[in-house]
Amino acid sequence: MSDSSSAAAPSADLTAAQRRAVAELLRISPLADELGRRFAKAGHELHLVGGSVRDALLGRLGDDLDFATDAHPEQTLAILKGWAESTWETGREFGTIGAVRHGLRLEITTFRAEAYDGVSRNPVVRYGTSLLDDLRRRDFAINAMAISLPEHQFTDPHGGRDDLARSVLRTPATPQDSFGDDPLRMLRAARFAAQLRFTIAPDVLAAMRSMAGDLRRITAERIRDEFTKLLCAADPITGLRLLVDTGLAEIFLPELPGLKLAIDEHAQHKDVYEHTLSVIRNAITLEDPDDGPDFVLRMAALMHDVGKPATKAAGPDGRVSFHHHEVVGARLTRQRMRAMRFPKDVISDVGGLVALHLRFYGYGGGEWTDSAVRRYVTDAGELLPRLHKLTRSDCTTRNRRKAAQLSADYDALEERITRIAAEEDLARVRPDLDGNAIMELLGLPPGPLVGEAWRHLRELRLERGPLAHDEAVSELLSWAAAHGIPPRPSPEVKD
Repeated sequence: MSDSSSAAAPSADLTAAQRRAVAELLRISPLADELGRRFAKAGHELHLVGGSVRDALLGRLGDDLDFATDAHPEQTLAILKGWAESTWETGREFGTIGAVRHGLRLEITTFRAEAYDGVSRNPVVRYGTSLLDDLRRRDFAINAMAISLPEHQFTDPHGGRDDLARSVLRTPATPQDSFGDDPLRMLRAARFAAQLRFTIAPDVLAAMRSMAGDLRRITAERIRDEFTKLLCAADPITGLRLLVDTGLAEIFLPELPGLKLAIDEHAQHKDVYEHTLSVIRNAITLEDPDDGPDFVLRMAALMHDVGKPATKAAGPDGRVSFHHHEVVGARLTRQRMRAMRFPKDVISDVGGLVALHLRFYGYGGGEWTDSAVRRYVTDAGELLPRLHKLTRSDCTTRNRRKAAQLSADYDALEERITRIAAEEDLARVRPDLDGNAIMELLGLPPGPLVGEAWRHLRELRLERGPLAHDEAVSELLSWAAAHGIPPRPSPEVKD
């Protein structure tokens, strides 16, 4: 494999492990060479680029491969015709054509020279003609390397492999030019720091601080997608700290830096901000590694105390309280996530967890009846497993005795839920009479009264557990009498 690095090339050569990684990439992807020959035959260049080269050097290549070419989209489609098993054009406006071949997903993008005009919220795409120009416009030097196909020439004009060795993020162009072209790259820097555990070069960090306001030019959807990747990264705490320290969070998630204004009422943490980061860290340890990162759980951990600044109050004794901050926090969470264009079901799940995260406290006092346990399970619904994790993660006290007691209390609650669930179908608490039976017994047509009766019986079911049929009928008739609904006349018996 030859190396066409320019004068800016790194001083350190590829390690043996990195060479093996690139060799493995080319060994397991013979179609890359095959595709390169097809482009060459058509008179075009093809280069493996970006994250694919970076991940190959890191020994973590996946099934998605990124390529760059001087061919335009219509020319790429012509080259792929009859070779790719399927193609798609959803990224065509950005010069990208997608394809599948032998289980690998390929994205082939025309050399680009796009830039923002400083006003618009989306890039203006202009095709380029040079690999070096294309690499220069990429976000970071570690993503500005290429392997030309089929000749396997390695190109690294900005020292990306040296940055990989030093675990540092730099921009190919000046940070000001790079972030001016696409301000989302500032958020992406924080994401890569969280994902790869890299540090950010001082000049890049300074530019992030001075240009944070430019992030306002980016659409909510692009910010949402980048932020989701950050929160689901291996080390989201590092990424979140960078968002706050650079001022980026103030642009799209001001509730996070706002937590620094509220001192924790137990005086066990520097402030609610630090407590929140601890809760996220705790929640990550409770995730099932087989299922991967749980965005809903992590987001709920991030937002669970955002209602505290608005509810902070000092009592006569000087103690700080945050009464009903879970209610305010759930409202703020839903508002913020709607502004970031998250799907409705994700907003509902995260908001629900924030609203419920305090429900457990007080259980250890012994006041909870079986009815309270049923309501806890029913209100949580499918969120119950995540609620268990969030509640346990929220215990960040340094008092070992208190922490042990809270853990034991929650163990007891989970055991109690298991016991009651074995006796009753807690996952599907329903009234002992369904809507059809209610209409039949009361002679009612479908309508609001039937719903009121159904909810009354459901409350009884939550309060007292399963009722015998005759008892449920008696309770329904009593409710109907209290609401002025006469019982249905008994059918006449004919001789």
